Formats: sequence, C-alpha cells, structure tokens
Amino acid sequence: MATERYNPRDAEPRWQREWNENSVYKTDNNDPREKYYVLEMFPYPSGRIHMGHVRNYAMGDVVARYKRARGYNVLHPMGWDAFGMPAENAAMERGVHPAEWTYQNIAAMRAQLKVMGLSLDWSREFATCDVAYYQQQQHLFLDFMEKGLVYRKQSKVNWDPVDHTVLANEQVIDGRGWRSNALVEQRELTQWFFRITDFSQDLLDSLDTLEHWPEKVRLMQKNWIGRSEGLSIRWELVADARAPGETEVEVYTTRPDTLFGASFLAIAADHPLARKVAAGNAELEAFCDECRRAGTSLAALETAEKRGIDTGLRVRHPLDPSWELPVYVANFVLMDYGTGAIFGCPSGDQRDLDFARRYDLPVTPVVMPVDGDAATFSVGTEAYTGDGVMIHSRFLDGLTTEAAFERVASLLETKELGGRPQAERKVNFRLRDWGISRQRYWGCPIPVIHCEVCGVVPVPKKDLPVRLPDDVTFDKPGNPLDRHPTWRHVGCPQCGAAARRETDTMDTFVDSSWYFMRFTAPWEEQPTNRAVVDRWIPVDQYIGGIEHAILHLLYSRFFTRAMKAAGHAGLSEPFKGLFTQGMVVHETYSRGEGAQREWINPSAITIEDLGTGRRATLNETGEEIVIGSIEKMSKSKKNVVDPDDIIASYGADTARFFVLSDSPPDRDVIWSEAGVEGAHRFVQRVWRLISEAAPALAAAKAAPATEGPALVISQVAHRTLKAVEADYDKLAFNKAVARLYEMVNALAAPLSDVATGTDAATTAAMRDAVEILIHLMAPITPHLAEQCWSVIGGEGLIAQADWPRFNEALVTVSEIVVPVQINGKKRADLTIARDADQSAVEAAVLALDAVRTALEGRTPKKIIVVPQRIVNVVV
Repeated sequence: MATERYNPRDAEPRWQREWNENSVYKTDNNDPREKYYVLEMFPYPSGRIHMGHVRNYAMGDVVARYKRARGYNVLHPMGWDAFGMPAENAAMERGVHPAEWTYQNIAAMRAQLKVMGLSLDWSREFATCDVAYYQQQQHLFLDFMEKGLVYRKQSKVNWDPVDHTVLANEQVIDGRGWRSNALVEQRELTQWFFRITDFSQDLLDSLDTLEHWPEKVRLMQKNWIGRSEGLSIRWELVADARAPGETEVEVYTTRPDTLFGASFLAIAADHPLARKVAAGNAELEAFCDECRRAGTSLAALETAEKRGIDTGLRVRHPLDPSWELPVYVANFVLMDYGTGAIFGCPSGDQRDLDFARRYDLPVTPVVMPVDGDAATFSVGTEAYTGDGVMIHSRFLDGLTTEAAFERVASLLETKELGGRPQAERKVNFRLRDWGISRQRYWGCPIPVIHCEVCGVVPVPKKDLPVRLPDDVTFDKPGNPLDRHPTWRHVGCPQCGAAARRETDTMDTFVDSSWYFMRFTAPWEEQPTNRAVVDRWIPVDQYIGGIEHAILHLLYSRFFTRAMKAAGHAGLSEPFKGLFTQGMVVHETYSRGEGAQREWINPSAITIEDLGTGRRATLNETGEEIVIGSIEKMSKSKKNVVDPDDIIASYGADTARFFVLSDSPPDRDVIWSEAGVEGAHRFVQRVWRLISEAAPALAAAKAAPATEGPALVISQVAHRTLKAVEADYDKLAFNKAVARLYEMVNALAAPLSDVATGTDAATTAAMRDAVEILIHLMAPITPHLAEQCWSVIGGEGLIAQADWPRFNEALVTVSEIVVPVQINGKKRADLTIARDADQSAVEAAVLALDAVRTALEGRTPKKIIVVPQRIVNVVV
C-alpha cells in the first residue's frame, strides 16, 4: 500500500515536545543506577552553531542515548563558555553591552541546538558569565590562595597596545597580536599565577593511567610538561670590565656528553648578563628589544631565522680551562626556559647548527652512529641528534652517549668552581606556572583588594560575589574597570581604610577548567556538593577538538587537583575517556586570482558532473567558478553550510545521520550535497518500508525465528545488534551506519512480504527484527525512531525503552569458509561446520571439484588441516 513520505517538519518538533513534557532527559542525582557522564566541550556563544557543532554534539548524543538504553543513569548537560574578548570587541564595534550581546547569542544557539533533538538535561544549563557561576569561581580562587596555590609576582608579558591586554605566547604571531595585528610590546606587570608547576610530576606520571585517551594527546601533554633530566653547569666568565661583578653563567643541559662539541654560549635577551652588557652597547640593546617583540611560542622559535650578537664576553670550558668560548645573545633562547642560557653544540642540534653556520662558528662532530666511521663522519647541513658513540671528545671517545653523560656528570659534580661544585644533577620541566591575569572587563573579577596598609587582602567569602558593574563604557581602548568612577574604590576588609579592587579579570581558561564539576550540582551555594561530584567525576566520555589537547585539558587536570587539595573533589583526573573528533570540511569555490580572488558560498553555485570532470557555475550569471581544495569550513573562504538550512530542508535526523556516516569520527568529514541527499533517501526508505508493513507488524508479537525460512531474518537482526553494540561502545559511528544500511537491505524484501501478507512466523520474526532496527537507529536518528516505534505500536517512548538483547544462538556462526590450497596455491573455498573434525574436513575437501581434477584419480600424498584456518592438499 502507498504511504506518506516521512515529514521531519512535523515529526521532529512533535517528538521534541513529547520528550520535554515527560522530562525524559532530566537527570536525578539520587538515581541508584550506575552512572555515566558524557560531555562535549561546551561552546563559545558566537551567535550561530556550525556543522562542526552538529558533528560534535551528535556524537555525544549517540553515546548518551545508547548508554541510557543500556540502563545507566546518564548525565548529559550543556552550558556556555561565555566570557572573553569577542564580546568586548562587539561592544566597541556595535555599541552594545557584552552581556546583552552574549545572552542574545546564547538564546539563538540554544534554539538551534534544541532543533537538533539532543538529549540534554537543560535544567543544568549555565553560562560562565552568570554571576552564580563566577561567584563560585571566586570562592575557589580564595580557597586556592589559602592552600598556597595562588601568588602574585612581577612578570614579563606580551602586551598588545591596541587591545590593551596581555597575550599568551601562542597569541603572538610574527611579533604581532593575533587579533589586532599590532606590534607586541614586552612589559613588566604584576600578575596573578596558579602554581600548576607544583603538580608537574604528578601531571606527567598520571598520563600513563589515562588508558582511554588518544595516544597522540597524551604525547602532546607529555611534551608540553617537558620533563628532562640533565646537568646544571656553571661556566666561569673570563674577567671582563664590561660585566662587572659577574663571574659565571649557569647553563642547564640534557646533553653534557656533547660538551667537547661546544662552540658558543647563547643567552636570552632578558638574561641579567645581557641587560648588563646591553646597557653600554646600543647595537645589542636594539637587538634585545627586537627579540622581546618577537613571538615566543615554540612554533615561532622553530621557524624564526636564528640570529644573535656577540657580547664580547668569553667563558672557560668546564672541562678545559684553556679553552674559551664566545657568549652571544640569541633570539632563540628564552629566559622562561631552563636558566635562560644554553651552550651550543652545532653538530648535535639543528638550531645550534643553523646559528653556527650563520656566524662561522666551529662545528665539531662529537657523536656518530654506532656503525659509523670516526675518520669520515661529518656534519653538513643537518645535525646528528641521535644517540651513538663519542668521537673527537678526548677521554670520552668510544663511550656510548649514556656512559659519557655519567662520566661528565661525575667529573663536574666533584670539581669545584668558587668553592662550590661546578655542576649538579637536576630535573627540569618546561611547564611554567599559569598566569591568569587579563586586563579586560568581560571576565571573572579576581576577588582581592589592595590596601596601602594591609597589602593584598582577599575579599571575605561572605562578600562574594564581586560583581562586574553594568555601567561601563567601551569608547576607549583598555579595561573599563580601571576607569570606572566607583567600582574599584572600596574599604579594606581588614582595617577599613580606603582601598581599591583588583581590576584584572581571570583568563577564560579558568572558566572552562572546572565547569564539568559544576554541572553535577549547579544549584549548590558552594562550588560543588562533595558527595555528588565524587559520584559523577570523572567524566566517562569527553568529546572535543584536538585544538584543546594541550592547554584546556592540562589546566582542567590541574584544576581538579587544586579542587581536591581545597576539599571540593576527591579525584585528581577529570576525564576518564577522551575522544577528539575530526572537522567538517568542504570544497572551496572562487573566481579571480591573487588579491582579486573572491570566495563564493556553496549555496550560490551549481555543480554539474560532466563525466570527464565536474563544473561549478554561478547561479545568477552562469559564470564558471573555480573548484578549489577541500578545507575546514570557515567564514573567510565562505565554504560554510548553515545547519539551519540543512535541517529546514532535510530534517535534523538526516543531518545527524550524514555527519556520523561518512568517515571515522576521529577524521575529517567531507560535506557534500550528494552525501546529504543519500542520507535523506535512506531515512525515507526506512520510513516507507516500516510504515507500509506497520499494520501487520502492530498486530504481531515479536518472536525471533529459530528455524525455517524466517531464520535468516532473525540471524541478520541479532548479528547486527551485537555488532552495532560493539561499534557504539568504540564510538565507531560510521561502522554502525554501514551495518544499518546492510541490515535494511537484507530486510527490505521480507518487509515488503509482510506488508502484503505472509505467514505468522515470518511476521513475528520481522516484528522482532524491526524493533531491533528501531533501537539501533534511535541514538542516531531519534525522531525517526520514535515515529517508527509509534506506528508499529511500540509501548511508551523509544527514548525510554530498554536496549534489546541479542540471542546468542542466532549470532553464533555455525559454518565457516576455509581456503583450500593444492601444492601451496589456493584453488577453492570449503564451507563446512565450524566444529567439523579432521576426517570430516578431509572427506569434504576430497569431494571438491577442483581437488578431484587435480588428483586425477590419485591419492594425495598428504592433507594438512589447520583447524578453522586453511587446508593444503599435497599432490
């Protein structure tokens, strides 16, 4: 019989209302069932969701729906990472208050997410700019102060003179601010810091316990923490009037074995010795100023041209006092790393080699591969950075690098310079304390007061929150809190004297470092409810982009430890499982070249497949458009697809189905109109097949077949159920989708038979198979699943139904296919019972036509049977 097409415009809002009215996704903290906490990294409220959001939240939703069906008490919340510079920029550009801009965007994005049909507990929603949230963040700050995890100090910072705020090293690109493009200045400011370095070793060691994290993420964190074991060596300065009072330079190195390859020392522009020498050297002072303006991220240092200036100072080699080396100020040495000084061994470090070649400094190979020839081994344009054996190193020659390390360390530890050992073993970390001060308005106020009498005074907890004032202006650059007429003026809580509030606000990374804790009980008047948070944390499955693999995750791991130290949580690791999804990418389209290139939105063109290739033309004029590379969707290249347009045209389920079907979830998915249309056709096909058979299915009771013609129906359904369970458990969504396609193809013909009338056993088996199919599709296409469940007379909502169980007898494969070789070459396949014994296998093999032809009536010399693997007939 004919049936109406599935209409998502009608079905999707209707089922969403049903879920809301029944509070299907509201989580009860007192539910005694085993918990499961699934969380996607919460979004910044920029105003619109994009297809990356659709993919990210669809993945988390599949996990949440699947785990609910499996009987878990699931927590799946949503909130907003709402503080930050974009809101202040909007205030300056549009004359609107940051709060107004932010909350308008939240309302728009919330509506978009709800249209997706996500199974979120919206009752726990909050934004980090809500006073109730940042009040508790201020509470945590004060508790961290009490535990000695917060301090204040003078610090060199990257200062953006246009945005009037501090920039992280990673936000300085080619010496310019990432937003303003202004030349960055180096300033000394008093900043607030979190003592993340107190946990350096623990943060490193605990990475080994995170078995459900991607290895690449653990490695990125390990490298960022950067533990190294080395030697701190004191190099004696040759007496020189240009550095009065200075007698030595301390260098930390992990490769003391390469000391005989040293050709120079290099110090940072901010090293005390550099400042002292530069005071009387205009050229050096200008170079140091230039170094201070350059980007200081690792990427910037790696790609920058290696440059330096000879200070005129010399040091004595620690293993040979008669050997003097020059001291340079170099642009690739930072005061924040190690001691701000290095010794350069050009043959063993590419950076040092590039520097040495530029300034014509000696390059002496001191390590070669184990199988190398010392007489011929040399270093050209590429340094040898591996381990091996020592050469050209005097008493170290022939030793392994490890043995040479120990020999040098033992020697210098017992040698004295100025009455102290010339070297000592040290463990060093690349990780530095977290500077959280930001000179902006739209952030969490730091709850301290500065008093001329009492110094820095914490705001009493009874006086929290320290609220942001609403009556601020953005007509001038800089922090409006600094020029507010009244807000910053306050009495000292200790002595009552006139004092002033701290006007710096917290780095927005602080806001996102504990929000997952707050979700467990966002109504509490303390940062957490200890019993509740200890039940829910760690998050069982955390999902987000690889771009957050270092800072956000590292800061969250620190924050959890700090909250444990302050008594707000009982565990140290916040995320048990981590999944980093790929991006949604799209072809680019453009016309013109170079500076005249104009990017074209996909909605403005038509793509034709000409057989020999594809052609894109502009809809308005028919002008041919260049089809470019596939890239991340971005506004700048206009290769974006609006989720609202897709959902309006095809429905949320089609969008969800497509973004999960096209590629493994950790890889990029290529958006294509053809792919979306294919997903839509599948949705319509499932609806047509089930709705046409619905009258017969609704009248039947589900009963899997154990024999007869219907057995194959039940085998397909139960085997798919078992396989898709495993796929969902591994977040292999694209594999699950592929199995659903196969299952529907296998059930299409018998479903049509049921629709037109067939025997009771087949109808009962098909009812069971269709119920399984609906359950399997429900996490991905929840609205379609509810509609199908309804028409076959399913009880209640599929969203609240228990997950089906597969029948073990139906999933067990009783027959296997074994390849048969004749004299080592495959000639046939044998289908036989899995538990067939040796004699049965031999008899079946001899009955095969290929074997009988090869034997020509002869008896085989031998038959080699590898059970359930292979058979080889030797003729």
